[in-house]
Amino acid sequence: MEFAEAAGGKRNIRALVVDDDTTIRTIHCRLLQNLGIQDLDVAINGKEAIDIHCSGRNFHLILMDLEMPIINGIEATKQLRAMGVRSTIAGVSTWSSEQRVQEFMQAGLDDYQAKPLTSAKLISILNKINIK
Repeated sequence: MEFAEAAGGKRNIRALVVDDDTTIRTIHCRLLQNLGIQDLDVAINGKEAIDIHCSGRNFHLILMDLEMPIINGIEATKQLRAMGVRSTIAGVSTWSSEQRVQEFMQAGLDDYQAKPLTSAKLISILNKINIK
């Protein structure tokens, strides 16, 4: 539980939750808030995530769903990386073949976790963020 201990000194982390499922977005936001992360934005698909970045908003963490309408997580991750986005991007998905997960990782993910996210999984992701 390294992140929770480090968060005692309060690191100001900005996070973006990208998921087309309202319930999952709510759960992920609550998990982040429970860990002391209050600066949150949400997007319902990969296109919105890209648009948010184009508007000048930056994040330390992006939780990216795999299967979404308009632009899926793989394509959104590729486009964000091509734009120079260096945020920690963690892919999340309910189900996927190993080949699909591998394709998602190769798109530029820093981490992949199966849904549902838990505090322990989220702390594992947050420990990878290097904030100066």
